[in-house]
Amino acid sequence: MLPAEVIATKRDGGALNDAQICHFVTGLVDGSWSDSQAAALAMAILLRGMGRDETVALTAAMTGSGERLQWAGAGFNGPILDKHSTGGVGDKVSLMLAPIVAACGGVVPMISGRGLGHTGGTLDKLEALPGYHVDPTRERLLATLRACGCAIVGASADLAPADRRLYAIRDVTATVESVPLITASILSKKLAAGLQGLVLDVKCGSGAFTPTLDTARTLAQSLVDVAAGAGLPARALITDMSQVLGTTAGNALELQETLDYLRGSAREPRLHAVTLALAAEMLHLGGLVASVDEGRQRAEAALAGGAAAERFAQMVAALGGPADVWRDAGLPAAPVQRDVPASRAGVLAAADVRALGLAVVALGGGRQRPGQRIDPRVGLSHLLALGTAVTAGAALARVHAADEDAARIAVAAVQAAFEIGDKSVTPREVLLQAITSGA
Repeated sequence: MLPAEVIATKRDGGALNDAQICHFVTGLVDGSWSDSQAAALAMAILLRGMGRDETVALTAAMTGSGERLQWAGAGFNGPILDKHSTGGVGDKVSLMLAPIVAACGGVVPMISGRGLGHTGGTLDKLEALPGYHVDPTRERLLATLRACGCAIVGASADLAPADRRLYAIRDVTATVESVPLITASILSKKLAAGLQGLVLDVKCGSGAFTPTLDTARTLAQSLVDVAAGAGLPARALITDMSQVLGTTAGNALELQETLDYLRGSAREPRLHAVTLALAAEMLHLGGLVASVDEGRQRAEAALAGGAAAERFAQMVAALGGPADVWRDAGLPAAPVQRDVPASRAGVLAAADVRALGLAVVALGGGRQRPGQRIDPRVGLSHLLALGTAVTAGAALARVHAADEDAARIAVAAVQAAFEIGDKSVTPREVLLQAITSGA
């Protein structure tokens, strides 16, 4: 069986059989498939799609490409739960969600990823904290989970290694926006993590890989159905990404917004709504509460009483970050900061959120080639919400850059990404739809 034959099958619209899929996944792990061959098949899958059976087979093969975590005998007292987002701009929900759920009795071994395309990555954000280890040893991971109830880390080299390689290839070959590849990528890591429940946040809008509600529904249904087929209880919420979530986009900037959120000094309403909704679903799915409404109340109490903030600080210290993240997080700051002026008076009518994400990437806050170093300092802050009235010259956002040239280019890009109109605007609700298996 030759890689070229497998690629040609999908290129011509055929369905891959289990043997072909296993050959591909094995080749990703042992190197018998080159980067160019893997990219070619990824592009063929993007253009031709995959049927349900193909997607299930790809997910299973990728899950089985490495070890599967076992938690029996680990001494945990709560259900093993996790959440995954399909990616957006300014989406730092995982950072506050894990400690909230942990404070309510869940155990959250959150296997997270890096930036993909124009979207940010949770691991990249956490690495803005000096010393934080996203790849702890098994012993340190277990100790952190026992002490804190949560640990946000990356997949080890032995956990779904096929996805690790394919993920990096997709990131730089314009093959990210494929429902089967997204489904297999997300679920292979989650299934290998030995979860008892998974809640999925499927983004919809100009800053998402699924820009329309129909495509978001398709992805959400694919995720919960394939998860259910693998024996993992899962639910999905479709949430809006027609504007940046929160007020920041960029690694250290989003970490600072997370700290402000957990301390209660600033909670942007849309970000707060998504965080509470996902927390409530996780607690209900894990059997920790009798209803989603009760889950929301428990999550709000964990925030209000400071328990979630305490869990976050404990997790950061346990994984090598600052010993007291509230006293001194050690987050780096960009040397150049420039406001983005509104070109005219009016109302913020729309935003090209993908363009805003790409502006962060161009600043150095994301990758344009595999293995590229990220500058944690750069990004956007003080982003105004859609529907906000502005005067000419008022700041739409603030650019954080490494130098003046990068700042100038980013200011122009951000300015072009916003549409200013003359009429009042009612932004789309942030919580759009809930999806369950077989719905």
